[in-house]
Amino acid sequence: MSSAAQRKEEDIPHPLDNVKPENYHDQFKGRHVSSKYINPCEAAAKASMDCMNRHDYVRDKCLDYFQAYRDCKKTWMDERKADRRAGKTTA
Repeated sequence: MSSAAQRKEEDIPHPLDNVKPENYHDQFKGRHVSSKYINPCEAAAKASMDCMNRHDYVRDKCLDYFQAYRDCKKTWMDERKADRRAGKTTA
């Protein structure tokens, strides 16, 4: 592998680093209106797009990043559902 290709790979975080979402309570804190643009999985989304950009949009090379984003999003939605069932505020 060339040094340029190695550098490209080093710039992108490993897919498993982005599987767990950030605490969405922290992101909603201090806001009076919930925004559809708040995304605790933003790091995973950015990593998957960075991967696509670096690999000239060859989707097969970024499948692990896409799966990490889906896992992160599922975990976030499951946390929100559990909080709603427990009577906690989700926003």
